[in-house]
Amino acid sequence: MDYSTIYTATIFGLDYPTLWFLVVGGVFSGYAILDGFDLGAGSLHLFFKKEENRRVALNAVGPVWDGNEVWLVIGGGALFAGFPNMYATLFSGLYVPFMLFVALLIFRAVSIEFRSKEPMAWWRKTWDTVYMVSSSGLSIALGAVMANVLEGLPINANGDYVGNGWDFLSPYAVLVGLTTWALFMMHGAIYLALKTQGAMYEFVTLWVRRSIIFFIIMFLMTSGYTMLFVEHMVVRLKEYPILLLVPVVAMLSIANIPRLAEKRNFTLAFVFSSITVSMLFVLVAIGLYPTFLQSTIDPAYNITVYNSAASEKTLGIMLLMASIGAPLVGLYTFIVYRSFRGKVKLDEHSY
Repeated sequence: MDYSTIYTATIFGLDYPTLWFLVVGGVFSGYAILDGFDLGAGSLHLFFKKEENRRVALNAVGPVWDGNEVWLVIGGGALFAGFPNMYATLFSGLYVPFMLFVALLIFRAVSIEFRSKEPMAWWRKTWDTVYMVSSSGLSIALGAVMANVLEGLPINANGDYVGNGWDFLSPYAVLVGLTTWALFMMHGAIYLALKTQGAMYEFVTLWVRRSIIFFIIMFLMTSGYTMLFVEHMVVRLKEYPILLLVPVVAMLSIANIPRLAEKRNFTLAFVFSSITVSMLFVLVAIGLYPTFLQSTIDPAYNITVYNSAASEKTLGIMLLMASIGAPLVGLYTFIVYRSFRGKVKLDEHSY
């Protein structure tokens, strides 16, 4: 059955399922940009040896980390309401990494809030370790989930996941997980360079260089593996050569980051780091559309934006709500970041 014929309403020439596919991708891209630097900063936390430096690093993300997670909630809600069949298959198939992800989210939040509640050194070191482990684990888990979406899952004709709970641990999942960790670490190091000063700033710039090298190595390895073994991700690029502009922009953006970091222009480096994240999501969208989840059993069982979408009326109502809510979330995010701009200065209210 051609489900695409069910949806006739369009906006800007796009039918509702396609438009919501872009909306969901855009929201998750925003989450990766915003919470990505939080997770990256947390992944570097134990490398800061002095108590004062760890407090500065925590307070660099302290005013914004919980607001950044709002984007994750919005993305999950949009996916559930807009594509319920895809949501059901994805979450049942990747139950283990998603439960691990939720647990790590809880531990990260607790570590940030509990660390400063007691003065004992062992107490603070314990929560510092939890903070770094949970931040690193979240980054890797996000990458592993993305890898499974790209590589495909064993899905039958009814759209049911028929694998076991540990199928997600493929070599590709590990590779993409480590690449995501490296990307967020680079993103977070650049953010910390914007928020620190003095001796800590000098130390952070060292980690900016190291994390850039780590990311570039992992990015090249993952790109090579994808082109060789996840062939459906490059089919559309071959069919429409104009789309090769997207990977070109991504490569230029990545190449610009070390150049700007060497000049210590970390504001622009952060901009290009954010562009890199968004371009990688665009590449994912190009490679997948109109498929959401590849079936490794039979391509006829693929879950697409059409056979997993809600009704046209539901999608239309959601678009109206999103057109009202999205600007409010954007305004809130702008106000928070503007209010806490500049270098971190510790006071009695700091973590």
